[in-house]
Amino acid sequence: MSPQRSRGRPTKAIVTCDKITKAALEIAAQQGYSKLTMSAVARALGVSPSALYNHVSGKEELLFIVEDAVMAQVDTAALEACLAGTIEPAEALTAWGSSYRDVLSRHCALIAHLGTMPTFGARGTVEMYELVVAVVRRAGVDEREAMDVVAVLESFIFGASFNVLIDAHNPHHIFDLGLRTLLAGLV
Repeated sequence: MSPQRSRGRPTKAIVTCDKITKAALEIAAQQGYSKLTMSAVARALGVSPSALYNHVSGKEELLFIVEDAVMAQVDTAALEACLAGTIEPAEALTAWGSSYRDVLSRHCALIAHLGTMPTFGARGTVEMYELVVAVVRRAGVDEREAMDVVAVLESFIFGASFNVLIDAHNPHHIFDLGLRTLLAGLV
């Protein structure tokens, strides 16, 4: 039997933002996003739900934290290289789109969240979208249409993420062909 913790604050932090994020990602991956609650994260960490509120204001912020953790896995180096003038926008968007698709294929349940929740609370996600819009603009797309172009690309990427999961015939080739075709018409 493990020793009972004494009352009051522990001398070493039991709950951290990193631990909350890791537990939330594990719950989402194993049980789905519908099971991702503050109570579930607290249970996974062995603390009371109230202990989480020092770090996370509620489920909406928890979802933003998970979204940012997943989006941090998307490689944006090509977007930055394009903005530095070392590669062309189509090449940058292809590299970003491929990375985004690969990440989402490991987190397909997040797609519904991405498509329905505002991103303002997920700062890292907002920063990624700002890079994408800047590259789309560099490609010559009018400012008023830049977000629409990003939405078209993202819709394609979301769908292609599922193709990887269902073992579609040569999903990477289909994605590459589709993305090149889209980009040729958009940028």
